[in-house]
Amino acid sequence: MEPIKIVLRYLDGRIVKGYTQDFNPGRSSFHLHKDPAGSSSDQPIQLEMKELKAVFFVKTFEGNPSYNERKEFAEGDRPQGRKVEVTFVDGELMQGSTVGYDPQRPGFFLFPADPDSNNIRIFVVSAAVKDFRYL
Repeated sequence: MEPIKIVLRYLDGRIVKGYTQDFNPGRSSFHLHKDPAGSSSDQPIQLEMKELKAVFFVKTFEGNPSYNERKEFAEGDRPQGRKVEVTFVDGELMQGSTVGYDPQRPGFFLFPADPDSNNIRIFVVSAAVKDFRYL
């Protein structure tokens, strides 16, 4: 499996960037590598899902600082799945769409409202959600 670029947001506010090859939304842990080639000096870090707020699957680590990302849906948007709004325990509000939300699961995938976002998809950890609603 090819390494996937991810940005981790922890419940305590930390942000960590790296690569993963074993992320599975049904498992309680996965590994982060700093080197996409997985060199012998790159010791993977085991991550526990319960410590995370969300896992952002990104196009690039830098993004485009000059791009003003839309945080809400625009008139006429036809997202995959249902439009939703998520409020995290830290107060952050995020809109996107999902094809499968079940609060009893460890988390769910959220697709950004802006199709040109640097985020491809976001795995939201259910324990980090304060409020969830369909739009």
